[in-house]
Amino acid sequence: MTPEEIEAVVGGYHGDPFRILGPHAVRKRGGQSRWEVRAFLPQAESATLRIGDQVHPMEKTHDGGFFCTTLSGTPGKYLIQAKLWDGPTIEFEDPYRFGPLITDYELYLHTEGTHYEAYRMLGAHSAEADGVKGVRFAVWAPNAESVSLAGEFNQWDTRRHPMRRRNGGVWEIFIPELGDGATYKYNVRSRFAAYQQLKADPYGFASELPPKSASVVWNIEKHEWQDAAWMEERGRTDLLKAPVSIYELHIESWMRGPQGQFLTYRELAVNLVEYMKRMGYTHIELLPIMEYPFSGSWGYQIVGYFAPTSRFGTPEDFMYFVDCCHRAGIGVIVDWVPAHFPRDAHGLVYFDGTALYEHADPRKGEQKDWGTLVFNYGRNEVRSFLISNAMFWLKKYHIDGLRVDAVASMLYLDYSRKAGEWVPNQYGGNENLEAIDFIRRFNELAHSVPGAITIAEESTAFPGVSKPVYLNGLGFTMKWNMGWMHDMLNYFSQDPVHRKYHHNNITFSMLYAFTENFVLPISHDEVVHGKGSLIDKMPGDEWQKFANARAFLAYMYAHPGKKLLFMGQEIGQREEWNYNEGRRWDLLAFDYHRKLQFLVEELNRFYRANPALYQVDFHYAGFEWVDFHDVEHSVIAFLRRAENPQDFLLFCCNFTPVVHERYLFGVPEEGVYEEVLNTDSHLFGGSNLGNAGWVASRPVPQHNRPQSISVTLPPLAVVAFRKR
Repeated sequence: MTPEEIEAVVGGYHGDPFRILGPHAVRKRGGQSRWEVRAFLPQAESATLRIGDQVHPMEKTHDGGFFCTTLSGTPGKYLIQAKLWDGPTIEFEDPYRFGPLITDYELYLHTEGTHYEAYRMLGAHSAEADGVKGVRFAVWAPNAESVSLAGEFNQWDTRRHPMRRRNGGVWEIFIPELGDGATYKYNVRSRFAAYQQLKADPYGFASELPPKSASVVWNIEKHEWQDAAWMEERGRTDLLKAPVSIYELHIESWMRGPQGQFLTYRELAVNLVEYMKRMGYTHIELLPIMEYPFSGSWGYQIVGYFAPTSRFGTPEDFMYFVDCCHRAGIGVIVDWVPAHFPRDAHGLVYFDGTALYEHADPRKGEQKDWGTLVFNYGRNEVRSFLISNAMFWLKKYHIDGLRVDAVASMLYLDYSRKAGEWVPNQYGGNENLEAIDFIRRFNELAHSVPGAITIAEESTAFPGVSKPVYLNGLGFTMKWNMGWMHDMLNYFSQDPVHRKYHHNNITFSMLYAFTENFVLPISHDEVVHGKGSLIDKMPGDEWQKFANARAFLAYMYAHPGKKLLFMGQEIGQREEWNYNEGRRWDLLAFDYHRKLQFLVEELNRFYRANPALYQVDFHYAGFEWVDFHDVEHSVIAFLRRAENPQDFLLFCCNFTPVVHERYLFGVPEEGVYEEVLNTDSHLFGGSNLGNAGWVASRPVPQHNRPQSISVTLPPLAVVAFRKR
């Protein structure tokens, strides 16, 4: 130990503090070892060492607070007593007498990129060392000169608790007698350009309430799960052949309290779960709930990937919410953002003074559209971080599915980039080969969790997004059908008199409907930035707007594919979504809005009750055109069939406000056809035109079928028939 090393410890830039601090054998005299115990205590006026009943004064060898005492033998277990400058004397365990706790094997897996539960190694964990309870901290910062732990427990002094460097650039320290609720950050001092920054824990399990940004020590093993029956049943269910009706929502703006305050996770466990049960949805999809500093990002710019946002409660509170959903028979899908991260100084950006999580080359590492940085998927430790994060939410929080945001931006090196702003891959192409490899491995591991699903928000025609990896696909369970969404919203925004010129918009989707496992989304992205709400997109007067919306929703539920509807659309909210305000639940005082909500409730019930609408969603055997040629009248008709082809429904759609009486539709079989759905019913706010509950087929050939039924087609409506 040299004076220069003592200066480095006192100055907070010694890269190997455990070589200096704590107990050390220094020399041998007469065959006996002599030991020194050294401590850096800038908060102390004086200090002593207590070993059992013996007390040894410690000499202050540096005015900055470096203390040392010499012992004749090994000190074993000891305590430090420090007389603080402000008066009291405290006694505590010395963190520098404890050895490393992370195994070399874990470090090897992390460096190799195959530690898929790295959250067990890195971050803050309750631990016990040498019979002493405390918290073990670990962080990856390979290009740091030194890393120290700072928090309320040491008055945010970045010098007092420097960490031990391990293989692979991991730094660790055990802080005895620390517990849940302690706030902390890592002070990372880089080897390059004198960079120094307090960083939140990338693997932290909890965070302070924004705008505060420290991580919080938290034991996430305290919640006692009550959803064993749900988890067991989930593992046995093939969701591709099951009804999936998703309610997408943003927690901050779904509903507010009387004073405009956010609802907590536990309040949502009552209010939201009751609403979901009444409305009949099968799943809820939450916009990202991982900790994010800026509400205006809607959660898509994440800093705390392992921490549910503290805006609505604690980690246990969120677990309780998920648990309540499961016990009520509702699945929970969470938006996950492995495509990019924000530039907040306390986050992942420039973590150790280098581009650690991101690419150094801005042509690869910047997403200029969003002002964010792109993960370096070619780096082993980054892949381990992201895959571990996915497994964390699926295993520790019992999340049923991850909807992966902005997949297209991951797949293409030239995504939203001009010529010269991107770098081709090794073969000269625009595919991001490292990202594709990462996505495939992520999907393989996510699907190893029984019943877990993954959904891609992918807006291009990249092949095989929802095909298994072993068939050279990306491996997602399902993919959002962005083409269907765009075509349908474009079609329904047209005045009905002009829809005949856009007829292909409602038929084109069937040319590719079975190339992927599709979800039909009307998501948050379609009701912001001047796009208007769903009801606002519809033309005509108030009656026509709501009639159009009813027809649109019924066609969506009849079309092959799973369903997703963003909050507020089911009540016909006219205003665009505003993340700062709750939904307009007061609109339910008006008939049109209340009855539109009832239609969505009834559509969910109807959908779940009819296997023809969900059992064969991803194969042509589940869909059959009856007629799509009546362009002039904007009328189409089709069949949906279950796995048993004798179980079918006939849907007849009239997308103009003109009533058609005695309209002939060919049917597969002779018999009586019951009208099981009519969006023009007065119960839904319609004009109550229909077919008196049933029609009988006649031997009149129509649409290449020997039998037909004569139907009254209500205006701007969808009617469905089932053979008795």
